[in-house]
Amino acid sequence: MFERFTEDARAVVRGAVAQAEATGERSVDAGHLLLALLERRGGRGACALAELGVADRGEAVRRAWDEARRRAGLSQAETDALAGLGIDVARIVARVEEVHGAGALAGDRRDKGWWSGRRGFGRDAKEVLEKALRIALARRERHIGDEHILLALTARPGVAAEVLADHGVTYASVTGVLDGTGRAEAG
Repeated sequence: MFERFTEDARAVVRGAVAQAEATGERSVDAGHLLLALLERRGGRGACALAELGVADRGEAVRRAWDEARRRAGLSQAETDALAGLGIDVARIVARVEEVHGAGALAGDRRDKGWWSGRRGFGRDAKEVLEKALRIALARRERHIGDEHILLALTARPGVAAEVLADHGVTYASVTGVLDGTGRAEAG
């Protein structure tokens, strides 16, 4: 599949690996793909983010992603649903971190034992890349670009899509920018 990736898409994947390495995580997840895409300044996906006004808000997106990781990757919708059942996720996170240390639910603990050092891709990152392929095929495009990765991040339910939507980036707004059907304003 990677032979079909454009140089911009490959740069996003390499950037995601670098994001995982920088935080000492063992696998690349969808958030790493999102953060790598936000750091890019070339490519159609990065340009779409810039046109939607999100390129300059990378730190806000990173903070939102980090907060979701502290909640063990639960989206705000999932957190709200649990609250409806009387489960206070913030209280649980605080208690777990009190006992096991900051970042315990995010996988930030460094005492996990031996590890070879090669980062694989987690299930959600693989799903994003597979979705990017399906989107490229559906759009009858021959290669997978960083714009397809961005579209895949917005199309899959989960924290990445939620964080992007909170900043006004949805599948429809990205498609509008890419197809030139109008500039959608990010919120």
